[in-house]
Amino acid sequence: MGSEPRVLENQLYEVWKSQNYSKELQTIAGDEVAVLDAGAENLETGGPDFKNARIRIGNLTYVGDIEIDGDYQDWKSHGHNIDGKYNKVVLHASLFNKFNQPYVYTKDGRKVPTICLSEYISNGTLDKLKTNSKAPQPKPNHKLKCAAEIVELDDNEKEKFISDLGIDRFKKKCNKLYQRLKELKYLQELNIKEPVIRYDLTPEFNERKFSYDDFKEKALWQQLLYEHIFEALGYSKNKGIMLSLSRAVDIDFIANATNNGNSQQKIEAALFQVSGIMEKATPGKDTVIKEYIELLNHHWDEVKDKYDNKTFNETQWHFFKLRPQNFPTIRLAAGARITKNLVYDDLIGTIIKKIDEIRNLNVLINSLRSLFVIKSDGFWSSHYIFDHSAKTGIKYFVGAARADEIVINVILPIFAIYFEIFGNKELAKKIFKIYSIYDQKSDNKIVRDVAENLGMVDKLQKTIYSQGMIELFRNFCSKNKCLECEIGKAVFSE
Repeated sequence: MGSEPRVLENQLYEVWKSQNYSKELQTIAGDEVAVLDAGAENLETGGPDFKNARIRIGNLTYVGDIEIDGDYQDWKSHGHNIDGKYNKVVLHASLFNKFNQPYVYTKDGRKVPTICLSEYISNGTLDKLKTNSKAPQPKPNHKLKCAAEIVELDDNEKEKFISDLGIDRFKKKCNKLYQRLKELKYLQELNIKEPVIRYDLTPEFNERKFSYDDFKEKALWQQLLYEHIFEALGYSKNKGIMLSLSRAVDIDFIANATNNGNSQQKIEAALFQVSGIMEKATPGKDTVIKEYIELLNHHWDEVKDKYDNKTFNETQWHFFKLRPQNFPTIRLAAGARITKNLVYDDLIGTIIKKIDEIRNLNVLINSLRSLFVIKSDGFWSSHYIFDHSAKTGIKYFVGAARADEIVINVILPIFAIYFEIFGNKELAKKIFKIYSIYDQKSDNKIVRDVAENLGMVDKLQKTIYSQGMIELFRNFCSKNKCLECEIGKAVFSE
């Protein structure tokens, strides 16, 4: 028997909301099911499909969440079994359940009954679902309104405009990072600890003229780097909480609490404990997992009395629809190693030395990238989560493409600011030259679509153009500001 067709889950949501079935529902295990309240559809990122439903199963009424999948196997393949957001699911519904599996299991080990919807909907509805699943689905395309006319525009004009936008984007990043650097100095002076106490930047702060003397302390630069490296490691789904974590488990705590041996393990223990990710980790009978959890608990016991800041919950982290390589567990393992280099191995001094001494810019780019390509080691070289070992080994915590993102979006703008503040104009110019010739290892959907529209596919991996295309799309195209854009003015003013 062939595999069942993949049905789009948003069509199944409509089936669930309508509650129009051909007979009374039963779980695979044979218990009667009455849907008293189908729940509210979850329109947020991640988590179960319907929240706060009321379901009677047998003689008991449950209030909780509903997860709906095209196939029973999706519960595990989508990672719901290792995601704490699904711990409140009271019923799992799938359109197909080939082997009549009666239960799924949540991360906390609770058994959740499952129903097979294909047994309770009409043949006509089922055929319609199967037919719709075979129809080609439109792919998102960041089509430019000027795409048809832009072919007439001179290539040099297009390239100059896009590279100018790439420069603008770089300057905006520098300005944003400089503002954060000033905030860090302000917080330090007032002895305000983030993120527990909220604060407002006073008019005096906004009018204050800072000098290089304000920024001589290395810890300010370490914290700035630390925060934005963590944000970059978080990708789009976890960058907010990674940034918050780096502001809670800050450089001051790390330097004071982990300085008497086993620093990397202590940093790792602090990050995993404060993040909440290991809150419900259970080793079971696996000796390796048990020993690692015990090691983290031991190191945390050594430093936790020095920690008096915010803690987080595992449900705040996103695992859903992430490749295991990008799970927050792997990113925190990478972050621990970079943080150790930052605090104990003079990462800032190493970067400055490379920028100062390496004359060949392409060699310098490769050398900077290599600082952030993190090879796997220890427990996380064979695990994606605490509770199970990985089927295949993990080679890198951070690969070349993500290392490029860190260099382009964090290292170059921060050190451009650094050299400007301390009056080294030549090295500040060198940073900009690096940015202007950088060839990155990856691109994204927005950049690919915009490049195709502009006829600039050959510039896809040139950072200055790639960044310019993102700036073009986000600040002009997506906001319909065609007549404020130099390309739009040129093609629509005829």
